[in-house]
Amino acid sequence: MGIMACQQSESNHSNNESQSESNHYQLELKSLLSQPSLQSVPSLTSQSQQHCFSNINHYCLTTLKGQTSYISSLTLAGKFFYAGSSDREIRSWKRNPFDSDQLDQESSTNNFVVAGKGAVKSLVVQADKLYSAHQDHKIRVWKINNHEQLDDHQKYTHLATLPTLGDRAFKLLMPKNQVQIRRHKSCTWVHHVDAVSSLALSQDESLLYSVSWDRTLKIWRTSDFKCLESVTNAHDDAINALAIADDGHVYTGSADKKIKVWKKNPGEKHRLVATLIKHKSGVNALALSSDGSLLYSGACDRSIVVWEKSSSDGGGGNMDVMGALRGHTSSILCLAVVSDLVCSGSADRSVRIWRGVDRNYGCVAVLEGHTGPVKCLTAAIDNCNTSDTAAYLVYSGGLDCDIKTLSFLGWHGLYWSTIHVSLKLMAHDGAS
Repeated sequence: MGIMACQQSESNHSNNESQSESNHYQLELKSLLSQPSLQSVPSLTSQSQQHCFSNINHYCLTTLKGQTSYISSLTLAGKFFYAGSSDREIRSWKRNPFDSDQLDQESSTNNFVVAGKGAVKSLVVQADKLYSAHQDHKIRVWKINNHEQLDDHQKYTHLATLPTLGDRAFKLLMPKNQVQIRRHKSCTWVHHVDAVSSLALSQDESLLYSVSWDRTLKIWRTSDFKCLESVTNAHDDAINALAIADDGHVYTGSADKKIKVWKKNPGEKHRLVATLIKHKSGVNALALSSDGSLLYSGACDRSIVVWEKSSSDGGGGNMDVMGALRGHTSSILCLAVVSDLVCSGSADRSVRIWRGVDRNYGCVAVLEGHTGPVKCLTAAIDNCNTSDTAAYLVYSGGLDCDIKTLSFLGWHGLYWSTIHVSLKLMAHDGAS
C-alpha cells in the first residue's frame, strides 16, 4: 500500500480505483500527517550519542525540468537504475550521477515502456528480465535488450503477463481452483484481485514472490512464470511490504499493523512461523540488513523498528525488538539498506541516512530536497568509485515527480543530484 491511508481497509482502495490519481493521493496524504506515534519502544538514538556520527553536507548537481507523474518505484541493477511512475511508465538511466549526459531527458527517450493501468508499484530485475507490479492487479515480465552492453539505450520486449494465459486456462478446468473474491464473483487463485504492492526474488532467483492489497502472498516460478502457491488471507488488511532473507524466511508487512514471517520446508508449502507485533499503525516498508540478522520496519507511527533474530528461537523465525529509530515527523513510506547504512523516506518529504555502531544508531544525514512525500528508495555500493574509501549511491523518488541521486564517499563528502522526470505517456507497446 506504500503511501496509502494507513487506517483504510483494502476494500476501500478497490472502491476508489476509479478516482483520478491526483485526487486519490491528496485524500490519502491527509491521513499520513496525523498518525499515532510509537512510544512503547526504546529509542536507539539520543542527543548524547549523536556526536559519534559525522554529519554530511550536500548540494545539488543537476536538475532537469519535468512533468506531473509521481515516482512510485525504483530499483538498481548492473549499470542502470529503473523507475516506475503513476502513469504506467517504466524508465531506465545509467547509474553514474556525475555524467550529465546520462541525466538528459532526451537520452532516456528510448529507455521506457508503458503498460497496464495506474501506478507501477514495484520493480525487480533478474539478469536480463524485468518484473513489474502494477495497480491493475497484474505482474508483467520484460526482456531487457542491451542489458550490460556499452550502448546506453535499452529496449524492452514484453514476455508475459502474470498469471499467464496457460496458467489461467489450466486452473479454470478444476472447480477447486476457484476462490470467491466478492459476493457473486469468483476467480482462480492464481489471480491477484487488487493492486500488487511489492515483488521480491528468492536468494537463488528461482522464485518470485508477490504481495497485494488483496491480502495474499503468491509464489511464482521464474523459469516458466507458473504460480506455484497462494497464501490466502495472509493478513487482515492490505499487504504493503515484502522482504526475503537468504535463509528462506519471508517477511510481509501490512496495514493491519503486523509483520508476519513465513518459511517453506522442502516438499511443503509456506507456513506462518511468527507474527511480529509492535507498530501502532500500518506497516509500509521492510528491509533486511546485509547479513540478514536485522529486520527494519517502517510504519505510519513515524518510527523505524529494529528487530533482531531471537537467540532462543533456534532459527524458527521469531525476532526481538532492539529499539526504534526516531526523527521523521510523518509516516515512514520506504526503506533501503546498503552496507551498514539504513535509508528511510517519509511523508515529511525528507530522506534520512542512519548508521549503527555497537547497537547504537545515529542519523548521519537529513536530506530535505523533495517537495512531496518520498515514496521509494533504492541504494547500492558505488562500484565505479576509484578511491580507497567506500562510496554509496542512494536514489529516492517522490510524489513531487523527482528522482534524487545521493552520492557520498565514506563520511567525507556527499553529492545531491535531482532528476525532474518527464513521464508523459508516449506510445503504448501493446502489453496486456
